[in-house]
Amino acid sequence: MRILVIQGHPDPAGGRFCHALAAAYAEAARAAGHEVKQIEVAQLDFPLVRTAEDWQEGAPPESICDAQEAIGWAEHLLIVFPLWLGDMPALLKAFFEQALRPGFAIGEARSGRMPPKLLKGRSARILVTMGMPAFFYRIFYRAHSVKSLKRNILEFCGVSPVRTTLIGMVEGKPAARTAWLAGMAKLLP
Repeated sequence: MRILVIQGHPDPAGGRFCHALAAAYAEAARAAGHEVKQIEVAQLDFPLVRTAEDWQEGAPPESICDAQEAIGWAEHLLIVFPLWLGDMPALLKAFFEQALRPGFAIGEARSGRMPPKLLKGRSARILVTMGMPAFFYRIFYRAHSVKSLKRNILEFCGVSPVRTTLIGMVEGKPAARTAWLAGMAKLLP
């Protein structure tokens, strides 16, 4: 299987738990015989999409064209990011706004119909780290931002199934982080 790991932590210096999780997953995938490509969103240079016209008709920058090529190549996506202010970091959202444009991720809508989903045939896993307990985010906050990414972005473009993994209390016990890193192979498709 062709797997694309999208590491969405916005710190370009690396060294964060999200970086370690993405690397452990990629290593496990390669060891299992999968082909793997990786995107470090924080290393990409791209502007914000500021108008509907730009999103619909503008040309994406070269770094986003390369990312689109990798997304098009992939059969499975792993999207890793930390929960910031209850949602994905703004840089990751800006990446999706640039990459998942009409003509690439969705087709042209016909009168009264939803646009065609151009990313069908791909599956995904969303892996989110957070400081609070994962069950609290899931129950009290109803994992609203993860559901939005799943339904309103990925499934809207045709990516399905989309699974989620929430890792809470990441700044807690080091043994728990070590266990998560060791268990990344269990999350492979």
